[in-house]
Amino acid sequence: MKRQTIFYYMAAALLAAIPVSPKSADAYVGLCCGKCGGNMPMNIPGGGIPETHEFRFKIQPMQMHMSGLRSGTNDVAPASILGMPAAGKYMAAPTSMDMRMLSLSAGYSFTDDFFAGVMGMYGENDMDMQFSSMMQTTTGVAGYTMKSKGLMDTMLMTKYRIYADDTLIPTQQASLFLGLSMPTGSIDKRNTAHPLAMRRTELLPYAMQMGSGTWDPIVGALFQGSSSPWWWGADARYTVRAGNNKRGYHLGNRTQLDAYVMYQPHYALLLYGQINGDIIGKIKGEADEAVSGASGHATQGSATSTYMTPMWDPASIGKKQIFATLGVQWQPMPLQIVDIGVQLPLYQRMDGLQMKDKWRLMLSWYVEIPTSKSIRATGKSTGPSDLGF
Repeated sequence: MKRQTIFYYMAAALLAAIPVSPKSADAYVGLCCGKCGGNMPMNIPGGGIPETHEFRFKIQPMQMHMSGLRSGTNDVAPASILGMPAAGKYMAAPTSMDMRMLSLSAGYSFTDDFFAGVMGMYGENDMDMQFSSMMQTTTGVAGYTMKSKGLMDTMLMTKYRIYADDTLIPTQQASLFLGLSMPTGSIDKRNTAHPLAMRRTELLPYAMQMGSGTWDPIVGALFQGSSSPWWWGADARYTVRAGNNKRGYHLGNRTQLDAYVMYQPHYALLLYGQINGDIIGKIKGEADEAVSGASGHATQGSATSTYMTPMWDPASIGKKQIFATLGVQWQPMPLQIVDIGVQLPLYQRMDGLQMKDKWRLMLSWYVEIPTSKSIRATGKSTGPSDLGF
């Protein structure tokens, strides 16, 4: 499958499906429901609480591109780290990576304040590897593309609104977020694309696996405010990696911080900007099949073990990043939103040797479906929302 297949196929399907719309209700002021605050970000889990007794569905393909190595805040040339493992070098170095993810989420608002949902994900990873001169002689090629794909971890999420200045159409509200990441993504993916047959049964490095292998609780909080035509908000989420997985390690805890501003110049159009922070801790432990450059398997906990690639070094996982996101939301018809956003890095500090993020592209299709109990069901008055923007 070509690198862009999932993203572009899903983008085409999203646009083709836009004309299909529920006919049972009218939209509130803003692009989404009044109880959400009128508008909300699409890339923040649990952003906004749907109108009571309504379903929410979201399809979101995303593509990420990474290239170039960095240690701390300094760039590192891949050729400078290639050589013999005995000399502290690596036999292979990553040069670029494309990650494509497709998430599908569904949720329901049970009360005015309580929402619950689930988000499943599928991913494809392609990482270009450059060989050392010895490996080029052995394989007869300059490098290869490491590949993995499959289901990723699934997230259960709930959101409880603890404050709102108005029950139906709030201009200020605060919510608590609770989630659980379930280990549905594999941590057993093998290096099947390697040019040497003897290496195709080796375990892929941490970044190429599809999940964490652990049950990970998530806690967070979100604040939203508005003064039409402006909307703003901030949120924080913390993911705890609970215990080691079956391979003897667990990923580092993760802190995510977001702040956003939205401006609505037209009843069906919204512009937004965000600052997104992401702090990922180091891996604890080491995989039982961490691949070394000398023997094929590193000794867990050994200070003298050398790795085929820095991707296998547990010290080369943690990082601190800040991104800027710019995007636009469009309401093609009531109860639907199409969102496209571009995310670019502003600051990246890596623990050990890691690849730098270059850009992320996100596309979302969001649909609200009222039930017969909803205030927006056919024949029921929706109050101020009937006036439009």
